[in-house]
This record gives sequence, structure tokens and C-alpha cells, in this order.
Amino acid sequence: LGETGAGKSTLADLLMGLLEPCEGEILVDGLPLGPTRTRAWQKNISHVPQHVFLLDASIERNISFGAGTVDTNRLRRAARQAEIADMIESLPEGYDSRVGERGAMLSGGERQRLGIARALYKKAQVLVLDEPTSEIDNETAQRILSNVERDEPELTIFMITHNPDAAASFSRRL
Repeated sequence: LGETGAGKSTLADLLMGLLEPCEGEILVDGLPLGPTRTRAWQKNISHVPQHVFLLDASIERNISFGAGTVDTNRLRRAARQAEIADMIESLPEGYDSRVGERGAMLSGGERQRLGIARALYKKAQVLVLDEPTSEIDNETAQRILSNVERDEPELTIFMITHNPDAAASFSRRL
């Protein structure tokens, strides 16, 4: 939690190995995160940025982005956790529905929830959320956090937010 320019996203970039620290070091399991360990570390991380990148493709392809074979059960579970399954399943083509270029066929909140579903689908050990619910109402955001807390108890979550209420709610869960 912090003001604009305080370094929240920079800290996340350091944590994800996208930037190297000018001083000191980042330790993962007691070992320095350096050039030889960065790629392996990044395989353990899912990131939901402020602005989710979406392909002009199906919802299924956008959630399973980067995966070879799609695990339908895992895909639907991730959509339920991200509180977007009902919306998807109400569409005539369901998970085969196209989202349009950059998700133009979706609202901002739907794009964010698809990004959360994508991150959960990856089944990483660390989830980095950078303003992931800025376009989602507080009640839905709370349900998403509850779903993740219930279904992924071993998941380590770093959440960046400007919203003191979201930060307070999130920290109460820890």
C-alpha cells in the first residue's frame, strides 16, 4: 500500500526478477536471485498487472495463455475462483467466445477477472497482484480473495494497491 511513485511496482519487478537491485540482493529459499536462478524462479510466479493483456481470441485461450494443452477442469475452476464463470457460461459460445482486440468486448472488471483467472490457471506458488481489482466492486473483490484463500492455502500473495480498504481486508486474511 502506498502513494503513486512510492515504488510499489518497482518492488514487484524486483521480486519477479524483472529488475536487479542496485544494492543488496533478493533471496529465494535463502539463495540469491541472480542471473542463473531468475528463469527458474519466474516459472513459480503468476502476475496480474494493472492492465491485463488479452489476445483477440477465445476466453479459453486467454485464460490458458501460454499453456500447451488446455485442462478444462482447471480452466473452469480458475474462472470460478476469479468470479467470472457465471458471466462466461451465460454467453452463447461460453468459453469459446472471443474477447476482441485487447478485450474490447469486455468491461474493465471482466478483463481484470480474466487476468486473475489466467494467473490462477498457471498454478504458480507466488501470485503478484498489481492493482488487480481497481475496476471490480469491493464485494466481488472480497469474494475473489476468499475463493483464493480457501482453494489455494499454500499460495503466497503479494498485492499492490492504492486502496486502503482492499489492503486492510487483504491483511486481515493473513
